[in-house]
Amino acid sequence: MTTTPTATNTEVIICGTGAAGLTLAIDLARRNVGFLLIDKAPHPFVGSRGKGIQPRSQEVFEDLGVIDRIVASGGEYPVQRIHTADGPLDQVAVEMSEPTPEEPYQIPLLVPQFLTERRLRERLAELGHAPHHSHELVGFEQDGDGVTARIATPDGEQAVRAAYLIGADGGSSFVRKALGIGFPGRTLGVRAIVADVYVDGVPSDAWHRWGEDTAGQVSLCPLYGTDMFQLQAPVPFDVDLDLTAEGLTAFFRARTGRDDVVIQAVSWASAFQMNARLADSYRNGRVFLTGDAAHCHPPTGGQGLNTGVQDAYNLGWKLAAVLGGAPETLLETYEQERRPIAEAVLGLSERLLEAAKNRDIHRGREVSQLDLGYLDSPLSLPNPGRDKGVLPGDRAPDAPVTGAGGLPTRLFTLFQGPHWTLLGHDTDATPAARPGLHIHTIGGARGDILDSGDRVRDAYGLTAEQWVLVRPDGYVAAVVDTADLAAVETHLDGVGVRRLTESTSRSTSRAMPKSTSESTSGSMSESTSESMVSSTGSTPRTRREHRQARTAAEKRLATAQRELHQLSRQVQRDLRSVRRHGETTAIVARSNFAELAVQSINRLTAGFRSDRADQ
Repeated sequence: MTTTPTATNTEVIICGTGAAGLTLAIDLARRNVGFLLIDKAPHPFVGSRGKGIQPRSQEVFEDLGVIDRIVASGGEYPVQRIHTADGPLDQVAVEMSEPTPEEPYQIPLLVPQFLTERRLRERLAELGHAPHHSHELVGFEQDGDGVTARIATPDGEQAVRAAYLIGADGGSSFVRKALGIGFPGRTLGVRAIVADVYVDGVPSDAWHRWGEDTAGQVSLCPLYGTDMFQLQAPVPFDVDLDLTAEGLTAFFRARTGRDDVVIQAVSWASAFQMNARLADSYRNGRVFLTGDAAHCHPPTGGQGLNTGVQDAYNLGWKLAAVLGGAPETLLETYEQERRPIAEAVLGLSERLLEAAKNRDIHRGREVSQLDLGYLDSPLSLPNPGRDKGVLPGDRAPDAPVTGAGGLPTRLFTLFQGPHWTLLGHDTDATPAARPGLHIHTIGGARGDILDSGDRVRDAYGLTAEQWVLVRPDGYVAAVVDTADLAAVETHLDGVGVRRLTESTSRSTSRAMPKSTSESTSGSMSESTSESMVSSTGSTPRTRREHRQARTAAEKRLATAQRELHQLSRQVQRDLRSVRRHGETTAIVARSNFAELAVQSINRLTAGFRSDRADQ
């Protein structure tokens, strides 16, 4: 059962619960960013539409902790069985390559989209979140501080305030249309049907195709992880279609002449026109587009869902960083990096569609998305003298390594999580630690990682005293020598990965519990002592004086707790109504102070009731 969200303030609103929206939600959840994930549909999508999971997306899913469940939900693409007048002919349509240490995922997976999204929802649930269906975004307004969204729910309309709104709501995106962002492109002159069907009469060991050299093409692809097939066929624009089991059986027989094949039931079906479109912009102020809301692909090559997942993967860490204090300009790199990728992928999808029209259904490395990168990104630290190995903006390769403790591991395991990673090769330098940065040195006198068979050195093209900075989304940000580490530190400062300064430590300790904060404990002890003296006129000595002092103190504490609780509730009401930045900042400060005071008083009260010395 989907519950109605009760919070009226959050950090991010995600509109759309497809693969892109779910990927973004998982990434934000593991970064402890507050969000609301909504969809106007009453239930999750039930179709197989985007069934291809490319190798680069598999790497993303490994980082998000869901790859094994997704692999187990589907299988490899089957052989293509072309049915001709001379009999069936099997051919391999998807180029299969063996995994390598640098590229552990080489084989495109066939997983029905609804199963991929189910696994993502399960992962999201593990992180403590769930999508809210039957929650429709019906309007929004933005200002310099955030976005106010109006959401129609089963219990009435709600107004939700957030720092950012993300439109992951598909090709007909309400968010994009409301922003007035253009969606230029073209209709590709192809209308098609796609349906998930239960079929009798065909084996599930191949992707069956009929009429490949005619306008009457039709295919049945087994949907691994289910007992269904996906039926696909181009159809004329001016024909009414019957998408029932009986109608599709008659359609199939008319095209193939096979009366031994019967479609018993239809789980989902759609007739659509193929389009190639790209949004003019991915952002308007505090509102962003991702996935199909930003780009619309023909199904050839299995690129649409994968590009959307990687959009979200790119945007998630940047949103979290800016919400955590990084410069707002970091968010400008989302469109700068992802829009050119979508433009290139759209071109590939169109080329593959034209090839398919000419009966060329072969797919190679170009669909894997492993070679896509951000060489021209402002987040890629220039290194003009580098002429070998990985470059800033390239995908960071995997490699087997061994920990100093003797256990084997992989670079991808070291990268996994929401942090940046700094790898030093054959060096004894020790850069300063920072929150959100994991530092590992390979070799050297104190290296915590051993390079098994020089795999890291060869994969990255490293020499002694060189360092590689890897972004949270698995792309190389910098390759520098030890002498140039200051440039890496400056780069990290610019993306919000800053040193934990002494003042920051002291500020943090004041908010820590009593057991880990001596400064707080000391100040509370002094205050307590003064309070007890003032209440009795002198330090209590007898058991009766102790009891009187304790009773008076507990009464004052109870009164203070009630007053501070009332103050906290008032602050929350103020936060829901105040929109101007200055007032909001002041009220947040009051709220923080009040909450700290309540925590301190609760600790003090607990001490009064359990301290044997006080008794």
